[in-house]
Amino acid sequence: MKKAPPLFTIGYEKSALADLLRALKEAKVELLIDTRAVAASRRAGFSKKMLAASLEGEGIKYLHLQKLGTPAEGREAARSGNYKKLWQIYGKHIKTKEAREQLDALEDMIREGRRLCLLCYEREPTECHRSKIAEIMHERTGCKIENLFTAPPGL
Repeated sequence: MKKAPPLFTIGYEKSALADLLRALKEAKVELLIDTRAVAASRRAGFSKKMLAASLEGEGIKYLHLQKLGTPAEGREAARSGNYKKLWQIYGKHIKTKEAREQLDALEDMIREGRRLCLLCYEREPTECHRSKIAEIMHERTGCKIENLFTAPPGL
């Protein structure tokens, strides 16, 4: 039986688009799953349409699972460094019907054996809700989680 690929995660904080694309290609990612509630960015190339087009040019598909994103009050808590509040807010949010449906869809994709990567902004997975999504998928499927990084921080 073929070994299941890991579920990758990546944050684009302090990254150039080219570095993100390189990391995804090196990991042989087939589908980037955008987990941001709002798929817009002030960073060049990271808004939904531009990111999807850039990925397509590299042979990587794009999917936005918006309902897995952090609600506004959770994003505010994260910006202020209040991770306890963030996790409380996100813990409640991830139990909504819409979020559960998207978790189920993600689980199906993992079980198909696709090489997937969860995307959000924060460089450090422990400071980002994508780590919670990955934990849920690990619990459901047993998949290994592998966090990808672009350049070292500060570069």
